[in-house]
Amino acid sequence: MGFLRWLRPYLSRKYVSLFLVIIGIALLVYVASAYWDMFHTQRTLEAQWEQQAAAAAKSSPGVKTVSADELLTRVVIPKINLDSIVVEGVSHRQLSIGPGHLKDTATPGEPGNAVISGHRDTFFRHIYELQKGDDIMIRRNGQVFRYQVTGKRIVPPDDVSVLKPTRDAQLTLITCYPTYYIGPAPKRLVIFSKLVDSGSEGQPAAQPVSATTNQ
Repeated sequence: MGFLRWLRPYLSRKYVSLFLVIIGIALLVYVASAYWDMFHTQRTLEAQWEQQAAAAAKSSPGVKTVSADELLTRVVIPKINLDSIVVEGVSHRQLSIGPGHLKDTATPGEPGNAVISGHRDTFFRHIYELQKGDDIMIRRNGQVFRYQVTGKRIVPPDDVSVLKPTRDAQLTLITCYPTYYIGPAPKRLVIFSKLVDSGSEGQPAAQPVSATTNQ
């Protein structure tokens, strides 16, 4: 009986340790599968984008070769080495596979305020490094639209003023803040930019756009 009393807490600790190890492995598998899904989906979307770009190169400038709902947008930010295909919508699933274009905001590259959101621990991890004057490139339907950062702001999550429509072509990037916060972040980091020129893929942009911003 004395031996069993001595053994019981040892077995309890052993089972608890084993349980924690299993939980740890399960979390690692979950994270790995999520990143694999993100990587695989981005590669698939990139292939689709390449096909659309090739089709656009053979057609007249500005002519859509697929429907507006199927037309893919690519966002490239040289300063932070970001090159990703944007998905339509900002649900948990959509943001897990790419930056998400907020529905009911302007289409990137067209007049109005185009809003794109992304997770702070994946695609938009480094957008806090962007400063005034940095370039953000939007590639869509054989066209390249160059935006320049005009400023940034930290706002509460319920501040919808950053989504307001604009007359000029603007691009707004949003992610949670602080970037390395543990748990649900209490604020949002917003990057504002304006369209400065545009052109066809493979050719220098040469259409200056006069845009004003009050950000």
